[in-house]
Amino acid sequence: MKIRKAVITAAARGERLYPVADTIQKAMLPVIDTDGLHKPVIQAIAEEAFLSGIEEICVVCAPGDGERYINAFTSLRDNLVKSYKSVDWAREEAEKIDTLISRIQFTEQQEPLGYGHAVYCAKEFVNDEPFLLLLGDYLYVSNLTSKRCAAQLIELAKQENCSVSAVNPTIEHQIGRYGTLTGKHVPGMNGVYQIEKLIEKPSLSLAELELQTPGLRVGYYLCFFGMHVFTPTVFSLLEKQLAQGSKNTPLTPALQELADTEKYLALEVKGNRYDLSGRQGLLRAQMALGLAGVAHDETLTSMVELLAEANTRKAQLIQ
Repeated sequence: MKIRKAVITAAARGERLYPVADTIQKAMLPVIDTDGLHKPVIQAIAEEAFLSGIEEICVVCAPGDGERYINAFTSLRDNLVKSYKSVDWAREEAEKIDTLISRIQFTEQQEPLGYGHAVYCAKEFVNDEPFLLLLGDYLYVSNLTSKRCAAQLIELAKQENCSVSAVNPTIEHQIGRYGTLTGKHVPGMNGVYQIEKLIEKPSLSLAELELQTPGLRVGYYLCFFGMHVFTPTVFSLLEKQLAQGSKNTPLTPALQELADTEKYLALEVKGNRYDLSGRQGLLRAQMALGLAGVAHDETLTSMVELLAEANTRKAQLIQ
């Protein structure tokens, strides 16, 4: 199995990031990545894919956003070249943006018909190949210095020649935010499961009844990490759902059918995902990127200083 294409879904408008998402696409929000460079979120996600062996990327976006992305990246590159001549970091960033522009394309989801429909919009781009799927509002930080989260996932998919979804053991009070699954541990493979059942954002009572996974700590469940490798089978399964004419086509029912019909694994990825659209999600993601990268010491110092200031204010209020 050769996995050379990736799909990033970025069509949602980001209501939880109001008012900034009314001004720019949420995937263009800036972060300081692990390499210490300022860049839009979607560039950081794309580089996660490129550094894991991906050659081409398709971004599924809202109507009109494709041209806006290209114009924004072209303007960023030109400004870097013109305004910071002979500055090393600016030259490096401009080169990364050039690489991004040359290897990325956009397809528009004309109507908000659900996440499954958004994935299906990339069918023509994927063209009957296995592909990596990433979320446009998640940032990923690996615990391994030499292997990205996506690289861990792709490695297993290639080895086992099948679809693989990344998961993280997640404490029970958070499972209502994620797709949650259970399955049997694959003998001799640490952190790998044969998927049996999936439920999108289950209640705790339902999870306790149907999604307990032997071997996990008490109170923990396997939840989606926001990263998958799929065989093209997923498109035929989504096509059957779309034929029913629903106004909201989720991805999870197609994945349940995938688990019922062919080999489909889950991998406990060594790393963490950060949902930018959640409360303080961008802040948490930025701190995680800082602590995991070249700006570790600077980030840690800033956090300590802020905590000290907060404690000082609290002490003054008590007096």
